[in-house]
Amino acid sequence: MSNESHETHGSPPESPLTPLASSGYSSLTAPATGIRKWRGVKNGISRYFVGVGGVSVIIALGLIFLYLFIEVVPLFRAASIEHIATYPAPGSDAPTLHVAMERYMEVGVRFAQDGSVTFFDPATGEVKLEEMLPIPEGVEITSFGAGEPRTQLVAVGLSNGEFIIVQHDEDLSYPDDVRLVTPKLVYPFDDKPMAGDDQGRPITSIGVQQGSGGTIKAAISTDDGRLRLIEFSVRRTLFATETTRNAYDLDSPDTTINRLMISMDMADLLVGDAEGYVHYYRIRNPADAQFMESQRVVSRRGAQALGEDPEITTMKYLLGTVSLVVGGSDGSLTQWMLVRDDENVRRLTEIRSFTPHEAPISSINPEYSRKGFVTADDAGNIGIHFSTSHRTLLSKHAVDDRIRFAMLSPRANGLFLLDESERLHYYLVRNDHPQTSFHALWQQVWYEGYEDPQYRWESSSATDEFEPKFSLVPLTVGTLKAAFYAMLFATPLAIMGAIYTAYFMTPKLRGIVKPSIEIMEALPTVILGFLAGLWFAPFVENHLPAVFSVLILMPLGILLFGLLWSMIPAKTRSTIPPGWEAAILVPVIIFIGWACVKMSPLLDVWFFGGDMRQWFTDIGLTYDQRNALVVGIAMGFAVIPTIFSITEDAIFNVPKHLTQGSLALGATPWQTMMKIVILTASPGIFSAVMIGLGRAVGETMIVLMATGNSPVTNFNIFEGMRTLSANIAVEMGETEVGGTHYRILFLSALVLFALTFVFNTIAEIVRQRLRKKYASI
Repeated sequence: MSNESHETHGSPPESPLTPLASSGYSSLTAPATGIRKWRGVKNGISRYFVGVGGVSVIIALGLIFLYLFIEVVPLFRAASIEHIATYPAPGSDAPTLHVAMERYMEVGVRFAQDGSVTFFDPATGEVKLEEMLPIPEGVEITSFGAGEPRTQLVAVGLSNGEFIIVQHDEDLSYPDDVRLVTPKLVYPFDDKPMAGDDQGRPITSIGVQQGSGGTIKAAISTDDGRLRLIEFSVRRTLFATETTRNAYDLDSPDTTINRLMISMDMADLLVGDAEGYVHYYRIRNPADAQFMESQRVVSRRGAQALGEDPEITTMKYLLGTVSLVVGGSDGSLTQWMLVRDDENVRRLTEIRSFTPHEAPISSINPEYSRKGFVTADDAGNIGIHFSTSHRTLLSKHAVDDRIRFAMLSPRANGLFLLDESERLHYYLVRNDHPQTSFHALWQQVWYEGYEDPQYRWESSSATDEFEPKFSLVPLTVGTLKAAFYAMLFATPLAIMGAIYTAYFMTPKLRGIVKPSIEIMEALPTVILGFLAGLWFAPFVENHLPAVFSVLILMPLGILLFGLLWSMIPAKTRSTIPPGWEAAILVPVIIFIGWACVKMSPLLDVWFFGGDMRQWFTDIGLTYDQRNALVVGIAMGFAVIPTIFSITEDAIFNVPKHLTQGSLALGATPWQTMMKIVILTASPGIFSAVMIGLGRAVGETMIVLMATGNSPVTNFNIFEGMRTLSANIAVEMGETEVGGTHYRILFLSALVLFALTFVFNTIAEIVRQRLRKKYASI
């Protein structure tokens, strides 16, 4: 007994709970440990996939930017040339008058002073064919002129007062599937010299041009200073070809004539003299030809240092013969064009100047299919320029001798240089995208045929001599214009609707309204664009007074209804539960809209003479059926769900203790909303607006179908626009892959990408600052 008692007191008694607690702890901690492990695994997997997703998005955006950048970079590369061969001028030893080559650069042609015409291989100088012009014995060539390069027409003036008109042409065949270019000479009228000067005086200058229907005009000047215009017309019948020649004497300028040029439309004759002047004649009706003006076209700036007046050393029409480029003895290089002045008189006007040469300009020759040209000077330097982009793409010392001729191939991928020693230098040219420059894309450009510099986007036309206009300013302005009016319409409605829905509306009604508006976001924008273009735009045009009366009467009508509602006895108002007020406004809104539409014809008659659109025209406002007003409303409906949903969530998630505390301290619900809720939710509201703006900037289908796609540069709400995204959608399918137009569309995409990136960056910066500012509330 004592032993048992000793053992009992010698060790602590075993608690009846100890085994139970021990077994319970182990049984509870085992599942908990497993849950924690599984939760850690899931967290790790989620963290991995979220991280991979985020990094993938960043990589994708970077790759998109890189791809766009790679496509755009070639636009701004300079031209380059590669020397292929140098050899003595093929054929006769007589001085060269003219060199050219055909489009495949397999045959070149050289006209010489002795009347020989030599066709040769441009790469080797090997003669392929040699012919002689029909020049009478004892008669010499005294002048040479060439028409618009694409016509391949040249004229040779003779010492006996006669001249020859001839074309260097080629036949193309494919024997055994191999291209064969066979050169030939073609005489448009006769293979004999034609009478030029009735007195038989030597022709010192000659210009020729071929128009439509086979008509050719030639201008000649003689050594005694007389100026004549000769017109040839061809009438072809089934049995014969009849040629008519008419000659007209013009009032000659009292100076030495050394250049004669006729425009392609046969309307203008430009006469260059040795004193730096160009004299302009209107010759559309040769029998009534008129002298219009004389204009100095060579700058005096370079000559002042030399103490002498500069001279015109060469001048040539650019493609289409709308503008001409003049080179001077002072190395100046300027472009001129006939522009109508305030009195509606066309006058020669300098529209741009290019980087001058260090020596007198010796040769200017245009491209065959673009507004570019090549120049050369007495020091052996050459330059490749482009008029529209106001860009000098190449300036290089090419030959250690004076260059007499610089001539591009029809595709502008080959170049002949003929030096003073009668050596011909053959080059390959790479000049893929001369039309683009910062100036052409983002600044006003003085295009041919316009009265002043403008922003224009016109990428194509039906004529070969068309000057592409690639200004991105109208497209960027159109993008911002569409987004501005869409946000002007959508932002107030979306934010005000979100405030009421989140803070004042009953939960049951909110459960209907919020999903309904969010479902609108799934509506294809092509449907909205289709409805806007084909139904809403004509409706707005026919009910313009209704549109403006809705903007005025709808807010006033709602305020008036609210005032009347407040005057109703409280007992009656209590029948409508709090938060359901919006439901009873629906009939009011419908009635006001219906009344405005019904009153539209009467308002038209009472205030606008029966036609509000015509009234706009009378006061100087242009109204297009598909305009920014239509786009703003249609695109606003596409943007509203985005702004509404994010704003509503931001307001609804404001902590309840903030609003309850404000109300408990005596603030009204409206004061609480303005002072507490809006400030707290402001980061989310601002994010919603900026996300909506990004959506509006990038919208394509609505603006494509509802704007008219006119690339205008203004913010007139009654005119249309063309946006960057719509322009890409419209024109990408028409472009040549890798061409200038193609790459400029990629540049448009890069600009759009940059705009959205800037907007989103600004939004994030402001959101973070707002969150930090109001975090203490």
